[in-house]
Amino acid sequence: MEIRAATVLPARREPIELHTADGLTLVGELALPADRPPVATLVTLHPLPTHGGFMDSHVYKKAANRLPALADLAVLRFNTRGTSSERGTSQGAFDSGEGERYDVAAALEYAEFHDLPRVWVVGWSFGTELTLKWAHDPLVEGAILLSPPLKRATDDDLDAWAAFGRPLVALVPEFDDYLRPEEAKERFARVPGAEVIGVDGAKHLWVGEPYVRIVLNEIVKRVNPAAYPLPTDLTG
Repeated sequence: MEIRAATVLPARREPIELHTADGLTLVGELALPADRPPVATLVTLHPLPTHGGFMDSHVYKKAANRLPALADLAVLRFNTRGTSSERGTSQGAFDSGEGERYDVAAALEYAEFHDLPRVWVVGWSFGTELTLKWAHDPLVEGAILLSPPLKRATDDDLDAWAAFGRPLVALVPEFDDYLRPEEAKERFARVPGAEVIGVDGAKHLWVGEPYVRIVLNEIVKRVNPAAYPLPTDLTG
């Protein structure tokens, strides 16, 4: 069976709620391997909700549909404050990346309380800004950034991540709308050891199955290299 865009592989999928320090309830989902514990965890931070980003943004939905089965990963997705999806609407209102600090903290606290192993944060677009600004938590082993704009996140935030000292990987589309690979390499040079990977032909939204596969493979390569490369079909 070829793995296609709409493929959904077996997993335990649980609706979850996150509770922020400023009193909001956020809705989300945790996807776990069907019959064994996860070896690592992805906490995902979605693109800008005022431009259509939410927990079901396609790369994250496909990660939850595939990676528990293919790479033994737990995938935690949630709607930041004021964001809606099929799962429901998180309380509160969009706060341009400031109040969302409490949303990031609530997701990491959930992972810690539920003993989810080896947490990596994956941010996409607006989610990369939240990662760089608010994911400096001892629980976090590293971060992977998809299409980082580096607009709300400043050089000060990059310096703070450099001081944090955890691995940082940025996947930058060749034809990104905001930040392209060469400029990204210059900006991320502030973070010793940061990897900037330019992806030929890709655009900001990673539309197209070939680009989704690149993203998921690069994530798995860092988080559970034993499962890399991901299969493109399932036999038997």
